[in-house]
Amino acid sequence: MTRKNWRRTPFFRFGLLSDMAVRRARLIWCCAVLLTVSPAAAQTKRAEKERPTGDKDSQREKRSTDDKKGPVDFRSQNFLIHTDLAADDAKQLLERLETMLELISAYWGRPLSGLIEGYVVNDLANWPPGSIPQEGLPNIVAGAGVTITKSLSQGVGFVARAVVYSVANQGTPQHEAVHAYCGQTFGTTGPVWYSEGMAEMGKYWCKDDKSVQCYDIVIDYLKSNAPKSLNEIVNGKEFTGDSWQNYAWRWALCHLLANNTNYAAQFRPLGLALLRKEPTSFEQVYGEMASEIMFEYRFFLAHLEQGYRADLCSWDWKKKWRNLKGSATTTATVKADRGWQPSGALVAAGATYQYKATGTWRLGKDQPEHRADGAEDGLGRLVAAVLTTENKDGGQEYVLGEQFELGTEGTFKAPADGKLQFRCRDAWGQLADNQGTMTVKLKARGKK
Repeated sequence: MTRKNWRRTPFFRFGLLSDMAVRRARLIWCCAVLLTVSPAAAQTKRAEKERPTGDKDSQREKRSTDDKKGPVDFRSQNFLIHTDLAADDAKQLLERLETMLELISAYWGRPLSGLIEGYVVNDLANWPPGSIPQEGLPNIVAGAGVTITKSLSQGVGFVARAVVYSVANQGTPQHEAVHAYCGQTFGTTGPVWYSEGMAEMGKYWCKDDKSVQCYDIVIDYLKSNAPKSLNEIVNGKEFTGDSWQNYAWRWALCHLLANNTNYAAQFRPLGLALLRKEPTSFEQVYGEMASEIMFEYRFFLAHLEQGYRADLCSWDWKKKWRNLKGSATTTATVKADRGWQPSGALVAAGATYQYKATGTWRLGKDQPEHRADGAEDGLGRLVAAVLTTENKDGGQEYVLGEQFELGTEGTFKAPADGKLQFRCRDAWGQLADNQGTMTVKLKARGKK
């Protein structure tokens, strides 16, 4: 579907004003306008029937306006919305916005400054001419959203007020409210990749839930297309409102970095520095982990599905490894609710190894126990793969080989030189409720 592209004016650099400086700023009134746009039009219509199982937003967002004659104001602690939604739907939206605000305020460690005002439109036919300010009307007509933040500045300080203009469906109000929070609290929303990626995260975020919960259309698109490079996402000449496909790549990168245990600790301070316009960059923070982060980024995209937990599927890059020689053995503990886990053994291509797994695990709280042979359909079986490294374009690249089946005990021939990995076979989006561990003992048997 053809979409109209919307460009954002350059961001300005601000800090915080003292009370006296705020009063002086009101006299100076140097105004800057920040625009952030959500490309909802194409994604909204295709995603209507493709929301995750159990997501109640689609039901809540099929709005009924039979009892409405025009827009009405609804207010919560931090939001004032003008909307033609039915009263119950408007209140549910405010609840979702307040929950989202609580989550992002805790994440960034800063409370919202001021009140966020918004125009949330279900059906334009319900709005009298002139009832929606002209600055936001074109985006609503296009089936999208825009946040306009007006900032008053003096020196290193600022005061800001944001207004959201949004269609009512498919999480667009939540997306735009993230921009409003950043604009009012920090005076900027950051570079495009971070601004739009985090706004998409805000649209999907659920309290105490780190799993992937996005539209099926987004997952299908990301899995069926060649991965966009990190450099293309972070440094490409992209702009806000360009396409829902670009928003999908930004969301994927931000979701991975915010939840993967190898990168989350650096991601939050990176984001705060970007919002404060401090001298930093993606490359400065993650440059030394380039090979690892690219591998995990591609792995995330390849195995992406509803319920996927980036924290549970984080790779252990700090594990110590050793070659098995003579009668030496190594022991690994394999958890059922994790992705690939290191055995600690460096294997050699063509060498034969003997293993024995003890213990039991379950593929769900109320599911039966299984030994390492798993169930009849193969789920719950102990499987292995070898992680290798290749030199490519002057750098090191990790490659995971094809997985092969193990079980309770037996032997296997290593398919390649590298680091042996174990896991419990289960769907990538269903690991979180698994229980139990296996203890796997491994020793070399020599080459044949």
